[in-house]
Amino acid sequence: MKDAQKPGHVGLGTLVNRLKEGRFVIPDFQREFEWEPSDIQELMRSIFLDYYIGSLLLWRGQKRNFDALACEAIHGFTGQESREHIVLDGQQRLTAMYYAFVAPKVAVPKRKNRFLYFINVERFMEEASDEDPFEYDWTKRGEKLLNDESLQFEEHLFPLALIGRGDRAVAKWSSNHEEYWKAKGEAARESGDESSAKTAESYARNAAAFDEHLAGITQEYQVTYIELDRDLEIDKVCDIFTQINSRGIRLDVFDLMNALLRPKLEDGEPGLKQMWREAAPRLEFVEAKRLNVYILQVMSILRQAYCSPKYLYYLLPGQQRSFRHSDGSLRKEILVPDTRDFKARWSEAVSALEKAIGFLRHPQEFGAISSGFLPYHSILPAFASLHTAARALPPARQLDAKRKVQRWYWASVFTNRYSGSVESTATRDYMDVKAWFDDSSAQPSLIGEFRESFRSIDLRRETKSGSSVYNGIFNLLVLRGAQDWMTGDAPQYGDLDDHHIVPKDWAKERTLDTSIDTILNRTPLTADTNRTVINNRLPNEYLPELISESGEAVVRATLETHFVSPNAFDILLREPFGREDFAAFLTERQRTLKDAIEDLLVKERLDLPPRLRELDAQVESVELALRFSIEEAFNGRVADLPEHVLQKIGQRLQTAAKKNPALDQDFYSTLAGILEYADLRELEQAITSKLSWGRFEARFGKKETLVKRFDQLAELRNGIRHSRTVSEVTRKEGEAALLWFEEVLGS
Repeated sequence: MKDAQKPGHVGLGTLVNRLKEGRFVIPDFQREFEWEPSDIQELMRSIFLDYYIGSLLLWRGQKRNFDALACEAIHGFTGQESREHIVLDGQQRLTAMYYAFVAPKVAVPKRKNRFLYFINVERFMEEASDEDPFEYDWTKRGEKLLNDESLQFEEHLFPLALIGRGDRAVAKWSSNHEEYWKAKGEAARESGDESSAKTAESYARNAAAFDEHLAGITQEYQVTYIELDRDLEIDKVCDIFTQINSRGIRLDVFDLMNALLRPKLEDGEPGLKQMWREAAPRLEFVEAKRLNVYILQVMSILRQAYCSPKYLYYLLPGQQRSFRHSDGSLRKEILVPDTRDFKARWSEAVSALEKAIGFLRHPQEFGAISSGFLPYHSILPAFASLHTAARALPPARQLDAKRKVQRWYWASVFTNRYSGSVESTATRDYMDVKAWFDDSSAQPSLIGEFRESFRSIDLRRETKSGSSVYNGIFNLLVLRGAQDWMTGDAPQYGDLDDHHIVPKDWAKERTLDTSIDTILNRTPLTADTNRTVINNRLPNEYLPELISESGEAVVRATLETHFVSPNAFDILLREPFGREDFAAFLTERQRTLKDAIEDLLVKERLDLPPRLRELDAQVESVELALRFSIEEAFNGRVADLPEHVLQKIGQRLQTAAKKNPALDQDFYSTLAGILEYADLRELEQAITSKLSWGRFEARFGKKETLVKRFDQLAELRNGIRHSRTVSEVTRKEGEAALLWFEEVLGS
């Protein structure tokens, strides 16, 4: 049959219209649509950069074939189908196009929300831009952007869903976009703001240039296909499909890099796939599909800070990269000169990831002792690169850098920072944290956001193992040294159960306000303890047994390693145990866990030995009492603070206000607010200055004694917070100072 296969091509606009009309259907034997949101983003990038996206294999169908193969519409299609083609190869690409260009109100597979796709016009038009112009959003902000044209113009975002509305909608948007910035420029010039006028005019020119590119893509971009004749027998068509499918999975960035690298290799040199096969066993702890790509991303971050697919291509030996020089000129450079350099960088990246995984799985470092309890896989490239950068510093600075990486990591976990599009986030975080290594005042805004927002996390809603916050809490339980309730040992990798404290079977008989699966009702135990000893029993059944065997003090202490407070322990023992008791237990455990997050992560006590943690908390308590004593003695008058002390604190407050515009200016104008930014020595100076001492002498006695106690306390605090090594003499003198201050202050 000479016409059984017909090659052809179709324009993007026409293809989108055919998708909207329901002309393409998927046979039942095909896999489901399974692309991640980032995969859709990558396809959009390829289309708008005019790259080839591969051919489609279509079978012009008829009713008997549609029925025989149980064909269904592509994911997200809800209209009236006009069946025309059965998709044998290209389902993922066609569905991704429909999803991005039509924006049906359905979620991406395995996600709760739909994702909306945008192009940042300014970034797209800037040839040497370091930021990815292709974005997606699944939040309420994305929905608002989709429906607010002025906001789109203001943020330079073109919604790809407009393409599904047709050429007229796209043309109207483009015209309005250019006119919007022209009008802004004219208004700025009339008001005498020449700088804003020039900026707006630049935006208008870019809008016009983007309009031209957009029209070219929607009208001229061609997608190739092969069409099988409708009269082919089903068995022959299925055989063709099987042959195609057996040759491999969808080409991704790793496959492309492998293909592009091969011509540069000498005969007999192993290619990228062979290098990956050799590296894979070293990283096997992490069960992630994209580990091979993560190696390339670490290579890219360490060489050029950026790691989006566009930048991965610059890792190819001899490939030139354009960049904007500080003088504004466009320059070119070769990042990787030859295959030897490429392989050395690959080896460095594999080692970096291996070490990073070792840190993450260590029960005293980050507590992800099982792969399933890693908060993110996608954070690995940034995490590994930052640890590598920290190790490259002089030895005296490495400890401080490691602590900063730790703070960034936990802030990322508890703010869900790496749950969306991550390449640009990894780039930004790498540069921000590296700058923080060199300048402690350059703290990334993420750290402050975490400090401000962690109390608002509703842990009741964290019910799914694998989510960032859920796994983060589980890691903290491991770090806390959660002991098995029977053996007293810490659960180990391979013998770890995610235990329901109040059993699931109990919940089946009751209507609860909070899911029984919440992380507040979960904790790590050994499989034997969970499944054999406890099984489906309530705590008020088995805890008395443990108490009778080991004593109440031991059992309470064991459960406290699981952040089960004495009050929560008492609630679990209630008889009978009902819905209200379960709710009370969750409330108490949430309070305890948030206190632990504050103590271990916000106040940075996680890497301290237990005794030093206690001393650090005592020092903080004394500082709070000293602040209150000063505020009381000065009757809340800011002007009574010594001028040099007020000046130092004021500089610190100004820096904080620049980093956090939401800072409560009214509170931090009061003495109580100002003293929050005073260090220990400034509190000492506020008390011992000539003008102030008379107000405190009756309480503190001799000034010389007070100064000595401040010296001892400061030495202890500095040892804890900086070097992390505290000598026995320093510790004992500090403890003596703490006892003295607590007695004098009544704290």
